[in-house]
Amino acid sequence: MAPAAVRFEHATLAFQGRAVWRDLSVAFDDGSFIAILGPNGAGKTSLLRVVLGTARLDAGRVEVLGGRPRRGNSAIGYVPQRHGFDRDLPLRGRDLVRLGLDGHRWGMGRPDRAADHLVEDAIEAVEAQDYADAPVGRLSGGEQQRLRIAQALVGDPRLLLCDEPLAHLDLRHQREIADLVGSWQRRTGRTVLFVTHDVNPVLPLVDQVLFVVRGRWAAGTPGAILTSERLSELYASHVDVLRVHERIIVVGDTADAGFEIEEPHPLPDAAAGDLDAIETPG
Repeated sequence: MAPAAVRFEHATLAFQGRAVWRDLSVAFDDGSFIAILGPNGAGKTSLLRVVLGTARLDAGRVEVLGGRPRRGNSAIGYVPQRHGFDRDLPLRGRDLVRLGLDGHRWGMGRPDRAADHLVEDAIEAVEAQDYADAPVGRLSGGEQQRLRIAQALVGDPRLLLCDEPLAHLDLRHQREIADLVGSWQRRTGRTVLFVTHDVNPVLPLVDQVLFVVRGRWAAGTPGAILTSERLSELYASHVDVLRVHERIIVVGDTADAGFEIEEPHPLPDAAAGDLDAIETPG
């Protein structure tokens, strides 16, 4: 089989007796940008936890970077869902980034000139030099998110997992964060799994989409998955995909089916194999 950064084979994950997703078989190519989409409760964050080794499958198998998933894998960078910081927290931006290197240790990190250089390089990579010494609790949401990304990248990971990094940000900051992650991915040729409700800012970057909803899933190129036929099959309910003023608007019969997808360029044509990628459990 072709090399893959992450591969699921007939994977099922359940919670309280309910299948979050079932019989998931998909491979994420090394060096690709994958958008993971779906409504709340669809199991997007749980999928990242399986990759991180903090959650276990109920059936099937998963391979991560050529081996079993394991906790504390330094080859994986992780940007968790955003949580606010106390305004009076005595933690500078660069201290937050440094936790990406020695956050697993008790107490303060030891003086280390090489580590200091890595932290400085990560801060520069996300253009956060101007506020790296400010208390993180006093920074804006966009500034905090840049530093979280620097924290995830400081260890030079082979695989970057981003869990809703655009949530609660305005459109300008969403695009800035998406561009930061995308430029890193293109520059390094590494792999990104990017969980998001709004695919607008990342669509030009995306090689593959994984859409999960109600135990069902679909995987393929954006052009293969983001269509009326594919989403109607996935939701088991009629869904319209409309093009209005260079945007794709997805409208469904259920509240969690609706979202908008910006289309700055025509969606790529689906490869023949992608059209067979949907799985609808019985």
